[in-house]
Order: sequence, then C-alpha cells, then structure tokens
Amino acid sequence: MARSAPAPGESRAPLPVVAVGAIVVRDARLLLVRRGHQPEEGKWAVPGGRVEPGERVRDAVEREVAEETGVAVRCGELLGWAERIDTGFHYVILDFEASPVCLIEARPGDDASEARWVPLAEVGDLDLVEGMGEFLKTHGILDDAGRRR
Repeated sequence: MARSAPAPGESRAPLPVVAVGAIVVRDARLLLVRRGHQPEEGKWAVPGGRVEPGERVRDAVEREVAEETGVAVRCGELLGWAERIDTGFHYVILDFEASPVCLIEARPGDDASEARWVPLAEVGDLDLVEGMGEFLKTHGILDDAGRRR
C-alpha cells in the first residue's frame, strides 16, 4: 500500500538504510565498540555500520569490523536483524556471526571511541545500545545472567 504525502508541517521519516553488525566471540569474550557518534553516542554495541552502494553485506561486515576495531574477521551466517527508527534515521540492521582471522587486540577506529573484547559475563553490566542485550539473549549469545549459553 502506498503512503500518501505528509500533510503540511508533518515530516516523513527518511528512507531506510541497510546496515550490518558483527557478533564476534573469542575465548568467551565479545568484541564491542563504544559509539563515538549519534545515534546513542557513548553506548556499547557490536561493530558495524552502513552498507556502501554496490557493496555485498558480507563484505560490509568485514570492512566495518576492521575499520572500527582493527580486527580482521570472516563473515559467517546471518544471526538476526533489528530495526531502529527515530527522528532523522531509519536503519535496518542485519547482524552476522563473524570469526576473527587472527587473534589481535581491538583498537578503536572510524566512529568508535573505544573497542575491546568484553568477557561475556560482563556484557550485561555495560551501557548497551537499545535492544542489544535482549538481541544477544534471544540469539543465544548470552543467557539471562549475561553469560555464554
């Protein structure tokens, strides 16, 4: 069904943007970044970002993780998706499992202010972006106590 044009003074949400996220677990630690920009600046999330025009989503996963953390990964299977809509943005986020190619420490880059491997038992103690904790529990990454299932 087509949507009608917004009434005078009413704004329409922007077009949806496809984004990706990477769930990278190594030695009972989850790779996380602290967001350096809005939306949700200062909160913790899995590394990820927008898919560039003409880029395959799996390539976007690998690129985004490398840009935000310095960790090279190989993209695995689609784990799930999330949607974030607010004033000025509409993201459809495809979250993939990913495996590190080599074992290195994370370092922040691109739009991340911090990057680190967080013990799974401590993930629930962080100030996570909206819905991240529930997503990790729903998809079997964490149990209700915040530990690896």
